[in-house]
Amino acid sequence: EKLEEIIQLDSWNHVHIHVLLIQIFSAYLAYIFGKFACKICIQGFSFAFPVNLTIPVAISLLIAACGLRNDDSCFFKNSLPDYLYWQCPSGDFLDDFISNEHAWIWLIWLLSQTWITLHIWAPQCERLASTEKLFVTPMYCSLLIDQSLCLNRRRDDEGEVKTEELELDRVGMEDNDISQYYETISIHTESSQPANTKTKTSDSITRIYSCATMWHETKSEMMEMLKSLFRMDEDQSARRVAQKYLKVVDPDYYEFETHIFFDDAFELSDVCDDWNQVNQFVRDFVASVDTAGSYVHQTNIRLRPPKKVPTPYGGRLIYTLPGKTKMIVHLKDKSKIRHKKRWSQCMYMYYLLGHKLMELPISVDRKEILAENTYLLTLDGDIDFQPDAVTLLVDLMKKNKMLGAACGRIHPVGSGPMVWYQLFEYAIGHWLQKATEHMIGCVMCSPGCFSLFRAKALMDDNVMRKYTTKSDEPRHYVQYDQGEDRWLCTLLLQRGYRVEYSAASDAYTHCPEGFNEFFNQRRRWVPSTIANIFDLLMDYKATVKINDNISLPYIWYQSMLMMGTIIGPGTIFLMLVGAFVAAFKIGNWDSFKYNLVPIVVYTATCLLMKSKWQLLLSQLLSTFYALIMMAVIVGTALQLGEDGIGSPSAIFLMAMVGSFFIAACLHPQEFWCIVPGLIYLLCIPSMYLLLIIYSITNLNVVSWGTREVAVKKTKKELEEERKAAMEAVKTKKKEGIWGLIKGGDGGDEEVGGIDWSIGNVFRIMLFTHKKESQDKEQLIRIADSLDSLTKRLDHIEHVIDPHSSAPPKQRRKSSRLSTRGQQDTMGGAGGMAAVSEGGESIDMDTEEDASHTTEPLEDRDDLINPFWIEDRDLGRGEVDYLSGAEIQFWKDLIEKYLHPLDADKVKQAALTKGLAELRNNVVFSFGIMNAIFVLIVFLLTLNKDKIYLEWPFGVRHNITFKEETQEIVITPEYLHLEPIGIVLVFFFFAIVVIQFVAMLFHRFGTISHILASTDLNCCKAKEDVLTDEALIEKNAVEIVKQMQRLKGLDDEYDSDSAASNRLQTRRTIHNLDKARTKKRAIGTLDVAFKKRFFALSGEEDAPGGPGQPHKNSSQTPILGPRHHHMPRETIKALEHARDNLISERKQSKMQTLGASNPHNNNNSKHRSNTRITGETVDKVFQPNGGLDNGGFDAGPSSNTDDEASSTARNSTRNSARIPAYRIQDRSVLSSSDQGNTSSATSKM
Repeated sequence: EKLEEIIQLDSWNHVHIHVLLIQIFSAYLAYIFGKFACKICIQGFSFAFPVNLTIPVAISLLIAACGLRNDDSCFFKNSLPDYLYWQCPSGDFLDDFISNEHAWIWLIWLLSQTWITLHIWAPQCERLASTEKLFVTPMYCSLLIDQSLCLNRRRDDEGEVKTEELELDRVGMEDNDISQYYETISIHTESSQPANTKTKTSDSITRIYSCATMWHETKSEMMEMLKSLFRMDEDQSARRVAQKYLKVVDPDYYEFETHIFFDDAFELSDVCDDWNQVNQFVRDFVASVDTAGSYVHQTNIRLRPPKKVPTPYGGRLIYTLPGKTKMIVHLKDKSKIRHKKRWSQCMYMYYLLGHKLMELPISVDRKEILAENTYLLTLDGDIDFQPDAVTLLVDLMKKNKMLGAACGRIHPVGSGPMVWYQLFEYAIGHWLQKATEHMIGCVMCSPGCFSLFRAKALMDDNVMRKYTTKSDEPRHYVQYDQGEDRWLCTLLLQRGYRVEYSAASDAYTHCPEGFNEFFNQRRRWVPSTIANIFDLLMDYKATVKINDNISLPYIWYQSMLMMGTIIGPGTIFLMLVGAFVAAFKIGNWDSFKYNLVPIVVYTATCLLMKSKWQLLLSQLLSTFYALIMMAVIVGTALQLGEDGIGSPSAIFLMAMVGSFFIAACLHPQEFWCIVPGLIYLLCIPSMYLLLIIYSITNLNVVSWGTREVAVKKTKKELEEERKAAMEAVKTKKKEGIWGLIKGGDGGDEEVGGIDWSIGNVFRIMLFTHKKESQDKEQLIRIADSLDSLTKRLDHIEHVIDPHSSAPPKQRRKSSRLSTRGQQDTMGGAGGMAAVSEGGESIDMDTEEDASHTTEPLEDRDDLINPFWIEDRDLGRGEVDYLSGAEIQFWKDLIEKYLHPLDADKVKQAALTKGLAELRNNVVFSFGIMNAIFVLIVFLLTLNKDKIYLEWPFGVRHNITFKEETQEIVITPEYLHLEPIGIVLVFFFFAIVVIQFVAMLFHRFGTISHILASTDLNCCKAKEDVLTDEALIEKNAVEIVKQMQRLKGLDDEYDSDSAASNRLQTRRTIHNLDKARTKKRAIGTLDVAFKKRFFALSGEEDAPGGPGQPHKNSSQTPILGPRHHHMPRETIKALEHARDNLISERKQSKMQTLGASNPHNNNNSKHRSNTRITGETVDKVFQPNGGLDNGGFDAGPSSNTDDEASSTARNSTRNSARIPAYRIQDRSVLSSSDQGNTSSATSKM
């Protein structure tokens, strides 16, 4: 008989679902947080450590749970069901686990997994790396999540750039050397590459061209941009020097070069109408360079005057900054090349990408890698930014190779109510709108004032070539020329590239401070924005197909914004009508009429009157509506109190205000930007009603509208104006009754065969005919010739007596003639000039100032000796010339794309007519759409009791007592809403919700970027336990920045600390005497670094000689006794790096001299540990401690370019021979910085 025992177990409800959900969410969270740790570069502690501890910790917890269960069988009774609890061994638990369960196999397995995944402990990926770069597959195994993560993690074993591959010194390079374009394309390592290698690791180094466009900026605005460029120069120098001398590989290293494009940089010369001179804006820029450099480096510096280069488009000034980066100023002559910002952008795109990059003598594969890692940093002439802001934009570029452009957070700078309004407007635009575009699609506009563009994206044929399209149709002037930055981004999006926004990259730009300037700026922006978005929406199918980042929901979102922009004026008008009704207790029709009359008058004014009257009325109405908005706020508050917080208006208002406040809290550094929100609220009618009307009605105005200044007019322009004025006078005379009486064409242009008159009272002419105009034209030519001679004589007088107090233009005609007579009689006896009878200068003696030698006035070639290169305000820099290939490139480019547009009156008239027609059509369309919208909504509002929707929230209950039936009746009362109104409320509410949610996700991305860029020291070893190499590698750039400071290089008085500030008040006379001395010439930043670097030794015979402190001091005096305090560990690490560097240089020099010859029997004589002395340093390095920077003047006391040891060694030499020795040293001696492997002559 078979016994069966049935044990019934009660199962828990849905326990299997709970276990499944726990496993799914736990694995997903582990994957998400693991990937996040890798992205923000904390992989060692937050990814590798927990992944490797997962199995030991899990086993330990299971063992502990079994022990608890063995001691108490009821443990976990109510937490886990018995049928799901794991089986625990009995008896000797540890012995059973090791022997019977074969734990040793598991231990070996764990060790093998750890060995295989050892690479996850030393990651080398860039910040914010994409998932494809982090993991082999984008999926993961949920059951074995820890093994899946560690085995799926990629090995970051791509060949990193070695410091040996960086060609960090361009001094002495030949013209055909590749490195003249890119420092890091090393020709010395080419032979070390395999023959089949098409690219080099150094090609992937970041190269940044900063391209600034300038147009009539003030001197203070120029200073802001120049200071930013000096900071970039300092940062790039520190990164280069750190790699060169400290032998560290900086992942953020970049090459940097600046190109500044001056629009309309020339004006007519005061000497001759056929010559040009630079205008006052260029002079202000040149004068600001030294001031900006002195501000950044906190000491008086004087750069060498720029090298002047005549070009086919005008001219070029080339500066060499203290960090050895180039700053090239391109001066555009609008008579030779097309002016305005878009054409300046075309200039630098074709020059930097088409000429300098594509014409490199390297393979196509290398060019592609270079184009992918070359970026254009577009700037405005008044931008202010820090190097870290550029680094953050580069991080975005490295993360996504299909990223075409990236922009930062732009902060408006200025003072006044208009600036306060823009503070809030810019903040909301970046917090919500740009963040939303970044998250759900692509940013529509990357502003040209501070953005980073990828060269490869711009070089797309349908981007760069199409960007050069000349505006032929009226709509082109609106889309192409009024908003060039937005159009360029539209072209990138249509070619499949992405545009992103980084909220952590801050830049500051000057914004309009006056009402008129602000309205004129937005008059350009509003139509161009609408035109470009409309262009994208009309071609949305092709864009969605080619661009993976733009989807149909994003197109719908942009369509919603476009619709909101179009009906915005009507919406604001209806808001004002409703607010008037609520605030002033008037009827709907009365409120409608009161608001309609000002709008109709304003629209008519904008269509019929001049701009100054339009702007005047705009100011008056803006002030009026600001006062009305105060009443609107009160009326809205009363209406909300009546309808309750459940009404649609209350919900929408609370959602909008709440989103603004939360956004401000999530941007703590910009929180106070929300304070001007009250001004923004008062300006809503002005900015969303009046400004839209002003922009649309002035669609035919294509002038820039801002920074307009008066310029000198050419002789031809003056003659044309004079003729036009005469024609206008003649036309006016022909009109009216007097013209009819005179016979229309009569007047001064006719003479009679018989002419009889009585004074000016009465005149009779018979047999009239046209008067011959030859005499008059002859007189005009004589007057012009005399005026030209007068200007030439004034110039000659100024050359003879440049210190004359009387301005040449104020002298009498007789004085000019007498001076000319004296010149004719002087001949060559005076040694100055000889003047021919025609007034032409035949021979002028050369002055000491080489830049003011006077050539024959009539014989000037714009590519050889243009007049502007002799300008004293540009300094005494040398004159250089372009190569024939570059001259031909510019001529071809100008001929094909950038030739000046001829002022064809017929085409101009047709364009004016076409723009007027475009304006009329757009105004009509806008007016009809808003009129229909307003009419429908207003009529529905009037009949709200008949056609309405009942709002389910905020219901009020009416309680009625009926005496007849003794009943209490409770009836609900719902808010009645017109259908269109409720649709609009939900429409704008949906936009607010979308932008708020997208802002939250973007904030998380920004925080991730900040964390990835921040060095987290919470889990790292302290500096005192780090090795010398690790300590230097961790702080290399900061150490170099501290040691390359120009301030304090020659024991300058350091006034940074509080103690020194107190002492400085007692040294007033000393500081005044120091300030009155001439600015001294300085060396480059790397020279300053080398002086301090090789003076770190504390031995008696170390560089600097006796008197230097010993190594056991806590700081080195060469860094300054007050400011540059360095820890003892840092100084020790630097000394060790210095000794290694000198040993390497010495060994390299010995090999060059034949020390490695196998027949040399003196190898044993070379000691392994050589004492570092001043003589050793002298033999390894050149006496001047490195090459001087040719970009700086060599003053009489330029011993700052020498090391302390060479100063001591040269102290006995004749001081008169020092400058000659330095020149010889720069031009003859070979460069020690390149290990004496190649000759390097200074071509700075």
